[in-house]
Amino acid sequence: MTLTLLSWNVNGARAIYKAGFLRWLAEASPDILCLQETRAEPDQLPPDLAQPAPFTGYWAHSTRKKGHSGVGILSRPLPQRVVAGIDRDEFDDEGRTLVADYGRFVLINCYFPNGGRDAERVPYKLAFYEAFQEYCEGLRTQGRSLIICGDVNTAHREVDLARPKQNLKSTGFLPEERAWMDRWTAAGYVDTFRCLHPDAAGAYTWWLQWGQARERNIGWRIDYFFVTPDLAPYIRDAFILPDVKGSDHCPIGLTLDLPE
Repeated sequence: MTLTLLSWNVNGARAIYKAGFLRWLAEASPDILCLQETRAEPDQLPPDLAQPAPFTGYWAHSTRKKGHSGVGILSRPLPQRVVAGIDRDEFDDEGRTLVADYGRFVLINCYFPNGGRDAERVPYKLAFYEAFQEYCEGLRTQGRSLIICGDVNTAHREVDLARPKQNLKSTGFLPEERAWMDRWTAAGYVDTFRCLHPDAAGAYTWWLQWGQARERNIGWRIDYFFVTPDLAPYIRDAFILPDVKGSDHCPIGLTLDLPE
């Protein structure tokens, strides 16, 4: 069974809809698309965006702050169950996570917190990281295979951003943020892009919206697909789509050849 998944921080679902999102979706034709930073409640979405046939849409939104964060999953195959959150009230009210159980695997779509303009939210971000990993480990102890995707808001290694030396004190590349990424991957979560492209440079998924950063490819790779080790042998492709515009992020993808 070949399965293609895409993930995209759209920086506003209603804005991307006006920019031709449905046309792009039809052309891209993934089996599953995960969206982050949707910034809308489901009843604020146009019907053909909320439920764009032949996809079924699942949505989570922030109840703490309207128009903030939010995630969505558009899926051709019907999951057995979809739940919002990671069973932690202090994190779940920001609408950052959707967990879809497909039987063969569990898909977790997450918009991880940003550290904030002056790094004021770094403690919250790190606490979220730890709680998220604890949640994933709980599923793994049940023998579940996991696919995890989304905007992690941290570049793991120097190769993952254009100007590492200048950003050593910037949130998204702080030592404590990268240390969690080290612990995460050491626990066995496979960075699918690096699995296939270990040394690829200039492969970014987010760019500042000024200074022609995108045109000059002065970017960061902060969006990821991870899988648990049992799924790693089935990775057929892992890719970035930098030419897709409409957001300050671009979509990323993963193709798996799963045994029946």
